[in-house]
Amino acid sequence: MLSKNSFQAVTTMFRQVSGIQLSDAKQALVAGRLQKLAQARGMRDVDAYVDLLMREGDAQEMVKVVDKLTTNETYFFREPQHFDHLRRLLSERRASAAAGDFRVWSAASSSGEEAYSIAMVLGEHFGLKGWQVVGTDLSTAMVDTARRGLYPIERARLTPTPLLKRWCLKGQGDNLGKLMVAPELRQLVRFECANLTRTLPEIGQFDLVFLRNVLIYFDNPGKADIVKRVLTRLKPAGLLFTGHAESIANLGIPTVGVAPAVYRHA
Repeated sequence: MLSKNSFQAVTTMFRQVSGIQLSDAKQALVAGRLQKLAQARGMRDVDAYVDLLMREGDAQEMVKVVDKLTTNETYFFREPQHFDHLRRLLSERRASAAAGDFRVWSAASSSGEEAYSIAMVLGEHFGLKGWQVVGTDLSTAMVDTARRGLYPIERARLTPTPLLKRWCLKGQGDNLGKLMVAPELRQLVRFECANLTRTLPEIGQFDLVFLRNVLIYFDNPGKADIVKRVLTRLKPAGLLFTGHAESIANLGIPTVGVAPAVYRHA
């Protein structure tokens, strides 16, 4: 079991690092994930593990904790309406952009499925030149997973069959039941760590930014801070995609909705 004091200590540290406040309802989830880290250190008692973590202040161990607490399952082509909108947008755009000119940022890319879903759509439209996708995430473990591009095949359950056949390889042997994103697509998708509540890395400007299913973890001031920071990386005519369960309309930021959960600078 994880005591209330240990839970508060860990969630306070997590909030300071990530900006995310975990509610009391997450205590069981936190306990389960910390139990795995405690066992890896040869400890059975989660409270003892937390006490050691707080006393030692081990930066590498804290990174492991943050990685565990930010790990969320995702899948390819989640919220498919956005990908339909992306296809319509590309069909209206003349395919005459200079190499590397059309850029999309998956700002909370988790294990990479969103970024690769975007890449598949861009690959169908542009081929293998004229675009780039950048994926960022707070978790170093998620970034490492994204760079590998290897996933359980069930995460592709919403992927259109033609895209699955064109851009993914079916696992064999030890990788049976998995898929790997084709290397020619992976080379056009770049992943790195970024904390959306802090100064952003130098990743350039983007035509589109996908900021989906991350704002739900923040209060309104936290949401506004992130959205303002992210918008600095959006080109003047660019679009911001948020999760369909999220809204930025009440944050006092000059944007206008152009489709469900799609916004442009006002």
